[in-house]
Amino acid sequence: MQSFDEELELQMPRKSPFRIELSSDESAELSRRATKYTLPYFEVVRAKMILMAADGMDNDQIAIRLDTRREVVSQWRQRFFKERIAGLEERARPGRPRVFPPRTHD
Repeated sequence: MQSFDEELELQMPRKSPFRIELSSDESAELSRRATKYTLPYFEVVRAKMILMAADGMDNDQIAIRLDTRREVVSQWRQRFFKERIAGLEERARPGRPRVFPPRTHD
């Protein structure tokens, strides 16, 4: 059985401390990315997340609309808040890069 505090926490939406306000240049760039079909999917989704956050949507609402996890939305909101557009770019990943063997034609 859940305590009252646990039950209340489940019912109350979480509010992000990272409030997104966009400059006109940032808004234009994110809108361009969000509607560009030739960009990789992850770039389009990240742009949409930030545009929705700037419109005042909370992380739970954005996650539902974009069919992703709240934690993912929270991560990109925070990175954008701290690093702006540059925070949405891919970063080098630790470890050895993947190596795929050459295809053989049978």
